[in-house]
Amino acid sequence: MSVQELNNNKLRSSLSLIGIAFGIFCIIGVLATVGSLEAKMQKDISALGSNTIYIDKWQYGGGDGDYPWWKYVNRPEPKINEVSFIKNASTLAKHVCYFNSTSSNVTYENNQMNNVGIYAVSDEFSELQTVNVAFGRYFNGTEFTRGNAVCVMGYEIAKGLYDKPERAIDKSVTFDGHKFDVVGVIEKQGQSFVGGFDYDHCVILTYRSYASIYDINGNFSQPFIMVNGKDNIPTSALIDELRGIMRQSRRLSPTEEDNFALNDINLFSQQVSGFFGQVDLGGAVIAFLSLLVGGFGVANIMFVTVRERTSQIGLKKAIGAKRKTILLEFLLESAFLCVIGGIMGLLMVGGLALVLSGILPFPIVISTNVMVLAFTICVILGVLSGIIPASIAAKMNPVVAIRSK
Repeated sequence: MSVQELNNNKLRSSLSLIGIAFGIFCIIGVLATVGSLEAKMQKDISALGSNTIYIDKWQYGGGDGDYPWWKYVNRPEPKINEVSFIKNASTLAKHVCYFNSTSSNVTYENNQMNNVGIYAVSDEFSELQTVNVAFGRYFNGTEFTRGNAVCVMGYEIAKGLYDKPERAIDKSVTFDGHKFDVVGVIEKQGQSFVGGFDYDHCVILTYRSYASIYDINGNFSQPFIMVNGKDNIPTSALIDELRGIMRQSRRLSPTEEDNFALNDINLFSQQVSGFFGQVDLGGAVIAFLSLLVGGFGVANIMFVTVRERTSQIGLKKAIGAKRKTILLEFLLESAFLCVIGGIMGLLMVGGLALVLSGILPFPIVISTNVMVLAFTICVILGVLSGIIPASIAAKMNPVVAIRSK
């Protein structure tokens, strides 16, 4: 009977459906987009290393007007010999590696790529970072030890120099007057929102081969040390141990302050979660206002429906319909309106997700939890919007209701 009444009043029902659909479209669209963006950023942060400390002269997370860059700029750079010192002294570190970088123009025959990142890594880098090789292979132990003139190349660089990335294997590449053989091409990573390693646009060298052609302490050098803690080791414990080891390595007296920074990558993840929590709250408030308008629309429609069907209600009660039966009938009608509107809203969000996924550098995903939330909101909104009109209908005196026009 509820569905039949909705079908008999198509225009009125359609207007109510539109209001609910746009309300659901707003709230689910915001949650899906923001959730997908947060998932992308958390993935990019996790790519920097889980339970990993970056030892650098710079304190990460600064950049505002109070950032004391003058305090950090004269600090000594992390050095390769500190890697072995940490390995020997630490009981909590699982992997330790050195990283340095610069940029240069790389060429192959008549093709050239400009401002390419040249990365120098030590042997445990692949243990801390996920370096998936699409073609060829990664460095072997001998190449790390001897500093052979070989490199692993980013996907976009290989594509730009050799037309097809797979063609790069066993070819040579030249930069800063030195020629290197390409032994591997990293699979395509995509754009990162948090900076870090740009594996698509880089050339990776072993530390020894990098040091043979570049000044590791030059003006364009950007070295740091990555330390990964053992399983089930708290980050705070690892930081405390590394602080003592670094102070010992640099022979700092108890009165001297640290001349290095211990940057915890996990803090970035927490900051991102806090930021997106506020964004979700703001989006939820805006979407709630949209749903509130839609809910008033449904309530108004239900008041009109009750008024139009007053005589029918009286007749039903006169032949034995109970109060809860009348109440349920109108609540179902109101809930049907909202659920159908919610389904329309989800279909609209699905279309928006397809469009945005082709434009944005990350896919828009509508999770199962979000869809369940949308359905729940629709049912609750339907019940709340119809409860007063349904209660009025259920409490009617059958004799008075039958005589009404």
